[in-house]
Amino acid sequence: MTARALLADIGGTNARFALARLDARQALRLDSVQQLPVADFPSLAEAAAHYLAGTGLRGGDVAAAVFAVAGRVDGDHACITNSPWVIEGAATRAALRLPRLRLVNDFAAQAMGTQLLGAGDVVAIGDAGPLLAPGTTRTQAVIGPGTGLGVSTLIVREGRAVALETEGGHVCFAPRDAREVALLGRLVARFGRVSNERLVSGSGLVNLHDALADLRGSPSTLARPEEVTAGARAGDALCGAALASFCAVFGAIAGDLVLTMGAWDGVFLTGGLVPRLLPELQASAFRARFEAKGRFAPAMARVPTYAVVHPHPGLLGAAAFAFEDAACVLAA
Repeated sequence: MTARALLADIGGTNARFALARLDARQALRLDSVQQLPVADFPSLAEAAAHYLAGTGLRGGDVAAAVFAVAGRVDGDHACITNSPWVIEGAATRAALRLPRLRLVNDFAAQAMGTQLLGAGDVVAIGDAGPLLAPGTTRTQAVIGPGTGLGVSTLIVREGRAVALETEGGHVCFAPRDAREVALLGRLVARFGRVSNERLVSGSGLVNLHDALADLRGSPSTLARPEEVTAGARAGDALCGAALASFCAVFGAIAGDLVLTMGAWDGVFLTGGLVPRLLPELQASAFRARFEAKGRFAPAMARVPTYAVVHPHPGLLGAAAFAFEDAACVLAA
């Protein structure tokens, strides 16, 4: 029987599980993917046990597990930033009777997974050449809004890939003009410290709508990002302004990430909101703000940006980690 790995991609709202083969780099079994609401389970172990029971497998039937979590991984411990789940790796492994368990940051997994994306898995925002072949030397950034804002960087040297585990979504927001300064003022009054995630995420889109409504002296009655998006598409001016601000700020932040990490080989835009907002991103000021970096504007104009439309990039990255770990075990 082919060795299998149990995979998980755990966000603040949903936990996605899947199985992967460990004898092939393109190992993710898309037919095995299942999404479970985080709120329905008191712990990751119970959600994973529920998933395994549905497959007819037990923890001992898989060779290893890789769980990508939306939060900081500190050794064998992780907290989900936008969820009450606290994960202890050893306890989770024991509860599920797993031979091996690796915890990784969810956006480190997203970064690892970019090596496995094909041409049909991405849509260029602006001009962009073909994807680099696996193993090609590169430094590329990954950034994506969902429940929160995830950030990572993939570094490939001499065929070996390293994905940085960061909490870059919590960097302070830097406004560009008087309008964004005014928005920041409204958000400071509400939150104190204002991170990029307060603007570029699902809740960030609602925050922008609320702040713009406050600036215009009108009440805000929307509570969900899909309401703002639907309003913008229906022609509501306030919703349209919020969505335009979201895309512009997203572009500015993605460009700053290139400068910070030296990610001159490209940026992948991922996260739950990107595929849903793809038409708006393509028509927005995203790319203009991405490139608008003063003396570095000519260099930024050559950096490609790709929107990831693969249905499960986090699980794809978890599969890449599992394959890498299996190769290391075999080589030992």
